[in-house]
Amino acid sequence: MPLLSVFSSPGPLVFQLGPVSLRWYGLLIATAVLVGLALAMRLGRRRNIDPALIADLLPILVIGAVLGARLYYVLLEWRQYSGHWSDALAIWRGGIAIHGALIGGSLALVLFCRWRRQAFWPLLDVLVPAVALGQGIGRWGNFFNSEAFGLPTDLPWKLTIPWENRPALFLNQTTFHPTFLYESLWNLGVCALLLLLFRQANRGRIQLPPGALSCVYLMAYSTGRVWIEGLRLDPLCLVGLPPFCEGGLRMAQLMSLLLIGLGGAGLWWLLDRRRPLPDPSGVTP
Repeated sequence: MPLLSVFSSPGPLVFQLGPVSLRWYGLLIATAVLVGLALAMRLGRRRNIDPALIADLLPILVIGAVLGARLYYVLLEWRQYSGHWSDALAIWRGGIAIHGALIGGSLALVLFCRWRRQAFWPLLDVLVPAVALGQGIGRWGNFFNSEAFGLPTDLPWKLTIPWENRPALFLNQTTFHPTFLYESLWNLGVCALLLLLFRQANRGRIQLPPGALSCVYLMAYSTGRVWIEGLRLDPLCLVGLPPFCEGGLRMAQLMSLLLIGLGGAGLWWLLDRRRPLPDPSGVTP
């Protein structure tokens, strides 16, 4: 039996009582934040980082990430919001970009570390597994909003999309790639990889200098995003026109390739620094 095709999204609302409503998107993001906080605090203890410090960081990090994610999305979709700028504040309808969240969150972390006189890289290393876990949870918000799906497919795990949420070119198609699910599973795999490396480093089985785990996250997450983004029907376009950025570039793929290069270069530099310098005398001890 198909996993998802027998179901369509139950809709974006958990419940509504008069003017008060609770949306799955917001509920899942809040869940992702709280679960990520618990994981980051647990990892922080193992690196002698005060859990209270991470708790103090949380609101600053969330504000920076949300503002960055929304601003990034709105700037790249300015045609949609031009003349309707009040809609740019309606974040509960969806429309955030993870690369914007990473940029905004990183800037918030830099400011926090300067304010609290903390080392940036050790703190980031205990945060990235929590970020990957949070991404894996938060992606399910796309399911309830019937968004972030991919090309039409008849695979067993196909996802039924309501008519009103389908792109104009595919109104006669019913089932699509659940790209939100692909990315959720990929992110959970990235989290598992980071936790394994973290555990092995803590036990002394491998050596990871500060910042190495963050570089692995950039490379691992971005590798998955490159191919998953190629399936999506709602890419943010650097240039070109939706739905396929015809004649242009998909912004998420470009950013992912840049992050893979940045993470790889950073990892090489960090590991290369740990190699012993050659003896200038040329004499082997």
